[in-house]
Amino acid sequence: MHELAICQGLIREVQEVARAHHAQQVACITVRIGPLSGVEPQLLQSAFPLASAGTAASGARLLIESTGVKVRCPSCARESEVPSTHLLCAHCGEWRVELLSGAELLLTRVELLRSVDA
Repeated sequence: MHELAICQGLIREVQEVARAHHAQQVACITVRIGPLSGVEPQLLQSAFPLASAGTAASGARLLIESTGVKVRCPSCARESEVPSTHLLCAHCGEWRVELLSGAELLLTRVELLRSVDA
């Protein structure tokens, strides 16, 4: 399950953010995952409590936002949202398209709790 390793990397990044902002605890972490990223959101959610145990993110919520697949066509110069199993231009059917989104795994938000005297 490579989602555990991904989650551990995510927690390392979140801990750096918390340290940089002198936060004692992380309340919520939001990630954006595309269907072509190779990451299973349910498995990431399952791995999160194990990866975050003993860290500033222990007990935090993990919110996962899903993205669609968006492509740009060099033939007709248009962008379209397409199914992840059908990477063709939705306008002209061209198969040589540029992937604009859908393969990402992004840390988009970290909500921190700081002590009152920090």
